[in-house]
Amino acid sequence: MTDFDVHDHRHELKQLRDAGATSLWENREDVPCPVCDGVFSRLFVSRQRGTTFPENDGARFCLLRDDDAVYLFRH
Repeated sequence: MTDFDVHDHRHELKQLRDAGATSLWENREDVPCPVCDGVFSRLFVSRQRGTTFPENDGARFCLLRDDDAVYLFRH
């Protein structure tokens, strides 16, 4: 796994939404995921410690990060 910096890929991504502490990007040039190397379609970036994602398939989920881990809670 390698680090990922949105600004290094700015010309390959299209910003769809910017809410200050969060942003949503579309992958327009088949940038590979730094975790699995597969091409991703969307990238969500959060500088918040905790984020809640609205329901999209009937279930809401929350993401929490700390110094040691990222936690995904599905409701």
